[in-house]
Amino acid sequence: MTFGALLTGIFFIFIHMLANRILPAEKIKQERWFSFSGGLAVSYVFVYVLPALHNEQQNINLDLTLFTMQSEIYFIGLVGVIMFYGSQLYVRQHAKDSEITFWTQIFFYMIYNMLVAYVVTSAQVSGVQAVFYSLAIGMHFIAVAHDMWREFSDKYNRIGRYMLAVGILIGWFIGITAEFTALIQSLIFAFISGAMILNVFKYELPEDTNAHFPTFASGVVLYTLITMSLKFFFEW
Repeated sequence: MTFGALLTGIFFIFIHMLANRILPAEKIKQERWFSFSGGLAVSYVFVYVLPALHNEQQNINLDLTLFTMQSEIYFIGLVGVIMFYGSQLYVRQHAKDSEITFWTQIFFYMIYNMLVAYVVTSAQVSGVQAVFYSLAIGMHFIAVAHDMWREFSDKYNRIGRYMLAVGILIGWFIGITAEFTALIQSLIFAFISGAMILNVFKYELPEDTNAHFPTFASGVVLYTLITMSLKFFFEW
């Protein structure tokens, strides 16, 4: 595990502990915050996640002859979308007890955090790349944590934020102690990428009435320009 991955994990835990305090209290400022963070997240999906999925597909095609469809990794990403969307939809439509809804969502987001933390650890990100990786994922985590806090404020403050932080710690531990094959790592990355894409477009982008497009667009342009420049100069 690189020092950058260690700092990234600590940053993620810090976000879950203090998400409701980081956000501004005023409604207008919150709208612009979420519009900006949504822009960062959308940019991250298009300039990092999708190209990375393409690279993973190319790598397994070179290493293994049994994958010949040129789309296996994308299929695993689709499975991630279906599983996370299906679980969220089922809970919201069928769980009449708020206690069940809370624990089910916490359980799935613990798994989500664990897999993200594992991907960060196994990817060996460092330096400037770790900073921009942390920024995009961190903003994403703030939106997720705020949604949980808004819906279950008391339970989230007492229990939920600690459990989400534990998910990150478990992902760290697995990344440090377990050695998976390149194929397994690619499949995990694809699965969590699908879930992340769903979360960004379904839950992180603010609703039309709460969105501020200029702030959203500035987040997209700023993160895209910086990331593409760094990719060019540092050959990410």
